[in-house]
Amino acid sequence: MKRDYAIIVRSKTRLEQLIERFNTKAQAAFYIERSGGHFEDYEQEHGQFYRALDELQSQLSPIIKYKIIDRSFLPNYLFTENNLIIVIGQDGLLANTAKYANNCPIIGVNPDPARYDGILLPFHYQNAVAGVRQLLESKFRLRKLHFAEAKLNNGQRLLGFNDLFIGASSHVSARYQIGYQGKTERHSSSGIIISTQAGSTGWMSSVFNMVASINGMHGRSKQVRKPQLAAEELLFAVREPFISQRTQAGIVFGRLKNTIKLKLESFMPSNGVIFSDGIEQDFLPFNSGASAQIGIAKEQAILVLPTV
Repeated sequence: MKRDYAIIVRSKTRLEQLIERFNTKAQAAFYIERSGGHFEDYEQEHGQFYRALDELQSQLSPIIKYKIIDRSFLPNYLFTENNLIIVIGQDGLLANTAKYANNCPIIGVNPDPARYDGILLPFHYQNAVAGVRQLLESKFRLRKLHFAEAKLNNGQRLLGFNDLFIGASSHVSARYQIGYQGKTERHSSSGIIISTQAGSTGWMSSVFNMVASINGMHGRSKQVRKPQLAAEELLFAVREPFISQRTQAGIVFGRLKNTIKLKLESFMPSNGVIFSDGIEQDFLPFNSGASAQIGIAKEQAILVLPTV
């Protein structure tokens, strides 16, 4: 398929967000330094991002037309089949972009390898053009990743590239009924995390970090083996399940596959939510009367990998 237009997706730097909040750079610096922070860190991060973005644009100009869009435009931007997408930023930006990519291949570019892990960003900003050339010449490798899907009984659905969260929007207990592999329980918890293969090294990893630390406090091994997920698997974990006369904690962890779903019924009169990839604004209401089925979505994200 011919790809004749590149869309670069970026997000505002922390410095740009501070300037929006405080109106000027000087006022932002005053606030950070008065609070005991190091404003130069924000400046260094900002400067490195724009050096990387400038380098990327200079490499792209001779080989393909492109335009830049901000993360905030993603929900309303229509990607077409002749687009290729270049995400330059942190891993979370790629996760947010993937849900709207409409099967366009995505090249993940790390603008600051000294600062960002870049687990989903296999290209360095200085060699990102290699990935673009590979794609244009059809000499590329792909990694296809399945989304998690939450489907409500009213037909609404939400996709998650890294994870879905189901719980209360405030710091109160989430109350719901959970069904898994033929068993059901009533729960009072801090909510449920459902992770994809891509997200298993992110938010879900914090669950295993907590278990490892608790084991260490009790003299047990701190080596907690993190499960390996296949592409068509999800992992779920219930956070802080509370046992009472009405609530149980037997279903707190498990795998979901094509034939194995998680079924939930909300007992929250208000403030129940399902949101994806850490973006609380991207949510479905999940209040009393709502039920949800969680599983593997038919949609996939297509990530371009460097050739060996």
